[in-house]
Amino acid sequence: MLNIRHLLFLLGILLSMMAGFMCLPLVFALYYGEETAGAFMLSALLTGTVASICMQGGKRRHLKLNIRDMFLLTSLTWFIVSLFAAMPFTLYHGINYTDAFFETMSGVTTTGSTVLSGLDQMDHSILMWRSLLQWLGGIGFIVMAVAILPFLNVGGMKLFRTESSDWGDKTVPRTRSMAKDLFWVYFLLTVLCAMSYHLAGMKWFDAINHAMTTLSTGGYSTSDKSMANFSDNAQWVGTLFMAAGGLPLLLFMQSLKNRTLKVWGDQQIKGYVILLIVVSFTLAIWMWLTREIAFMDAIRLTSFNVVSVVTTTGYGLTDYGTWGGFAFITFLFLMLVGGCSGSTAGGIKIFRFQIALSVMKAQVKQQFHPSAVTRQSYNNRFVTDDIVRSIVTFSLLLAGVIVLLSLILVLTGLDPITSLSGAITAVANVGPGLGPVIGPAGNFASLPDVAKWALAVGMLMGRLEILTVAVLFHPGFWKY
Repeated sequence: MLNIRHLLFLLGILLSMMAGFMCLPLVFALYYGEETAGAFMLSALLTGTVASICMQGGKRRHLKLNIRDMFLLTSLTWFIVSLFAAMPFTLYHGINYTDAFFETMSGVTTTGSTVLSGLDQMDHSILMWRSLLQWLGGIGFIVMAVAILPFLNVGGMKLFRTESSDWGDKTVPRTRSMAKDLFWVYFLLTVLCAMSYHLAGMKWFDAINHAMTTLSTGGYSTSDKSMANFSDNAQWVGTLFMAAGGLPLLLFMQSLKNRTLKVWGDQQIKGYVILLIVVSFTLAIWMWLTREIAFMDAIRLTSFNVVSVVTTTGYGLTDYGTWGGFAFITFLFLMLVGGCSGSTAGGIKIFRFQIALSVMKAQVKQQFHPSAVTRQSYNNRFVTDDIVRSIVTFSLLLAGVIVLLSLILVLTGLDPITSLSGAITAVANVGPGLGPVIGPAGNFASLPDVAKWALAVGMLMGRLEILTVAVLFHPGFWKY
């Protein structure tokens, strides 16, 4: 039985927090004398009022959630928060609600697809709100990926279960402590990134905004030219911290506690680093040989774009869709890869590819040694059959959602490249797609409203690892 009153209370808490965060861009609006001050005041008031009603109508005592409650709460959180967080956009100079919701969902899911232009002249408060949404979405996903998804056994995430993901009465204090530690590590990395951007030539406002959207692997910028508007050094800083955003945040937390950075002993991190280096250098050599470009410039451009796509950050620097067929196909594949589990990155995640490869090797070996008994392991943990089934289910659902979303986009009149890359970039939470319409040099403003709503749903499903949302459509979920 669903604990509706418990869910209502928790949603009220989340909305009250969102109302509080609206005060930060409000401060910027008041400081710069911007018209958006009224929009943020009204949005905070309405959000706070609804939050109060939810908390009053909910039940606070003996708060306990079952597995169905957790599935529903996880999906409702992102959706309902986006509904209210979109208000400042739609109250800002008459942006329609479809565009406002699309921009917000893209922000909180750290996708980075945008319908806005004229960012260089846009109000500081709106730019700060976009960046803040991505920053909050990044830390929210990390906590969910570490504490909630392993408990729900979503897409093989059970492999990364910690004592904080058991959700028993004794582990709640541990979960709170872990979430607090993760937040402070995330905050300190953001501060370090902002300082590095400033030293690389960015103004403080740009540095802070880009730091929030870099660590969250979100990709929102304060300029229509995105990172192309800033220095080469700033682009190298972005490459470094985007790569850091694609690593498990627990790695940094444990490294600070143990005062040692253990990277190469983790299969997932090792595979992630090797992938970034090999693909970046391969494309750099391709650019150097096929185009009139210095090798160091080729390294900078390819490294930035590869890291941006693999970590699903989506910053624009150059239109890699024009680099030729080899690069085009490479980036189309990289859109699906994603970073490490427990990071802010989206995509399929490195560990699923590694486990699939391991299972494939075992199956090939089984063909010529039929009587051999093999047991899969990953990072010194056994890969059980339910984990393999979960990964297979996730992969099939991911492919199915991309196909369905692509067909919907084609039916709205979009061309096949825009439709396919748009579906992939939404579900993988990458940001820009491919082609002249939604590629790194374009945006999503010209898409029909139906396409924007469909892509927003795709972003939500991708951020929540598909299965978390898909289970809600099973008739048995709603039976008491």
